[in-house]
Amino acid sequence: MPELQELKDRTVHCPYCDESIDVLIDNSVPEQDYIEDCQVCCRPINVRVTIAFDGNLSLSVSGEND
Repeated sequence: MPELQELKDRTVHCPYCDESIDVLIDNSVPEQDYIEDCQVCCRPINVRVTIAFDGNLSLSVSGEND
């Protein structure tokens, strides 16, 4: 049976309003770059995720034009 991939919950700070928001990371995709709207101010946040071979997750967020 294949191993089930899980979503990892991470807390980040919105680059616009600085509020803490939760994002779900799909750990089955080693490199991700996507837009997610802030749950507080609704502005678009660029989310960048890299998952290393050993499973370590690197996450960064920036504003739309940063």
